[in-house]
Amino acid sequence: MDELDRLDDATAAKAFRRLVRHLRHRHDAQNIDLMGLSGFCRNCLGDWIHEADPSIAKADARRIVYGMEQSEWKARYQGEATPEQLARMEESLKRNEGRDDALDEALDESFPASDPPSMTDPHA
Repeated sequence: MDELDRLDDATAAKAFRRLVRHLRHRHDAQNIDLMGLSGFCRNCLGDWIHEADPSIAKADARRIVYGMEQSEWKARYQGEATPEQLARMEESLKRNEGRDDALDEALDESFPASDPPSMTDPHA
């Protein structure tokens, strides 16, 4: 059994909430950069909440992570992605291949919802 699986749920939940609050505070950490570095972003976290409890709608789960409507966050904080950021994200997503299918599916479904404003309407 992996040590992560040995964490009690209260400890894991506390750490998760701290991560989400940190991301709410760090608006400068753009989703495109998170995707480029780690292969996941705020949308992924929201999607994982939805997957853990399907009774929570995906939009509601994302609102939990963003601390506001996703469209509002995008309009306030999301900048236009550079070609370099998009290339890093694409390369990073390739590294997710071969992980479990649920992760790949969550990442696939995160886009275009987390695409830069130049690619999608931030008010959509």
